[in-house]
Amino acid sequence: MTLSVGIAERLERLRDRRDELAALLADADVINNRARFSQLSREYAEIGNVVSAYQKHTALTASLADARGLLADPEREMREMAADDVRRLGAELEACEAELRLLLLPRDPDDGASVFLEIRAGTGGDEAALFAGDLLRMYQRYASAAGYTLELISAREGEVGGYREVITRIEGADAYARLKFESGTHRVQRIPDTEANGRIHTSACTVAVLPEGAAIDEIEIARDDLRIDTFRASGAGGQHVNRTESAVRFTHLPTGIVVECQDERSQHKNRARAMALLKARLLDRARTEQTSKQAAQRKLMVGSGDRSERIRTYNFPQGRITDHRINLTVHALREVLEGDVDRLIEPLRNEHQAAQLAELGEVASA
Repeated sequence: MTLSVGIAERLERLRDRRDELAALLADADVINNRARFSQLSREYAEIGNVVSAYQKHTALTASLADARGLLADPEREMREMAADDVRRLGAELEACEAELRLLLLPRDPDDGASVFLEIRAGTGGDEAALFAGDLLRMYQRYASAAGYTLELISAREGEVGGYREVITRIEGADAYARLKFESGTHRVQRIPDTEANGRIHTSACTVAVLPEGAAIDEIEIARDDLRIDTFRASGAGGQHVNRTESAVRFTHLPTGIVVECQDERSQHKNRARAMALLKARLLDRARTEQTSKQAAQRKLMVGSGDRSERIRTYNFPQGRITDHRINLTVHALREVLEGDVDRLIEPLRNEHQAAQLAELGEVASA
């Protein structure tokens, strides 16, 4: 139950940096420089939790050493008390070390962001569109249970129900941290209502989860690179918008990316939402390109997040869901479709953290 030399040295450096930051934040020149003061304050807050946990770890280590020293005391009562202390302090130290390792993990800067969640019907025709509708309802129920707000941005309905494409925005604390592993191909196996011979059909939908993080504000789009069309909304936007051309469609000419928004009555609001979605897609495109270049070195993701990658199978006849990235199978299909997606999200997050901890250990020992 000891931290590696590499991790201990890193913690010592963080403690020294926190002391340095405390001195800087008390300096008059820094206080008068609002931007620098804000930057240093954020860094101080981020480091503070780690250093506090490290100080607790140091104190527990010293107390445990003292307790072990008393195990050889000539008095039996003192030895028994020391043995109890060793067990208690050992458990506390182990928990403290686990907390420290998690605090040292690199945090995705987008984890706290709201997200754009897009669902598109793939192979399977009408059945795929119906499944897209099932997925939308699943995420709506999940968002509601989590206290998130889900807005419908645009939708193209299927011929017999469901959706060919539906785009939503989910707002809430750590929405991206919880939903980012949903990106990929979701496959469904079930008997369609129109199947007379009772054969199981396989269909698929792709899900994309894009963070609406601060980074999108840094993306600049030249006016000449954008074609803007307006049109009358239909379907999910509601009949109240059909009288005016409030819906907008943006086409980014260099990449061919097309986004549209028709959910708001106001064209101004639809423009703002469409621009945010376009920037999120451009950022996702840039990150995907960067990720593909670094694929050989990449160790910390559960799956690649590529929308072409099959991540999950929903088997209706057997009432089970299998996540292929971590070989997890749960026989709770009904519960998951009712919004209990955490049954799948939590194991994925735990696996991701385990991979990060392994990487941290490799870096520390290098």
